[in-house]
Amino acid sequence: MSREKQVSYQISNSYSVLNEFSEKTKNVWLVCHGIGYLSRYFIRFFNHLDSSENYIIAPQAQSKYYLKSDYRHVGASWLTKEDTEAEIENVLNYLDEVYAEENLAKAPNLIVLGYSQGVSVATRFLARRQMKCDQLILHSGKVPAELIPEDFKILKDTKVTYLYGNEDEYLKKGIIKVEEERMKSLFPNNFEIITYNGGHEFNTEIIKKLS
Repeated sequence: MSREKQVSYQISNSYSVLNEFSEKTKNVWLVCHGIGYLSRYFIRFFNHLDSSENYIIAPQAQSKYYLKSDYRHVGASWLTKEDTEAEIENVLNYLDEVYAEENLAKAPNLIVLGYSQGVSVATRFLARRQMKCDQLILHSGKVPAELIPEDFKILKDTKVTYLYGNEDEYLKKGIIKVEEERMKSLFPNNFEIITYNGGHEFNTEIIKKLS
């Protein structure tokens, strides 16, 4: 009869940064990519922001895989339905280290952004670690079902924006209405919904406006 056992061990993981942090820096971004990305490619979506005023940090999902059968291009996933709770803790422990390494507790105007699958990562990190930020941008994703309004009381003064395309194939009309209402209950203060014409793609134009 087979059974599973568990061990704990230490691993190393990379993350990407864009621009230099200096006395001119006005915004520090912590941006969580969607499924199938590598952080060094995802961070390119922020190239259009003023490099002297914006310092961007893009954590890297640890589970990498080949995107197609030709085994050329590599992507990554934060979580799956397999051993989800243990994997969540692994991800949060990794983000703890990035947060400490970049001294984000003292960051000026900290903006946390999650795109697609990264929405679940960003919101779990803030909720479970009770982290504050100045702005939270939730782009084309869903907040995990287990999170409740009490988890986000620490963000009562945070500007929260839910951003998605009106033709997003992953956010069908029925789903999005439920998600919008749920987010209004999760973030009763300073919450805004922005939609744009398009599908499930990153919207750099609106991100620039939000910066």
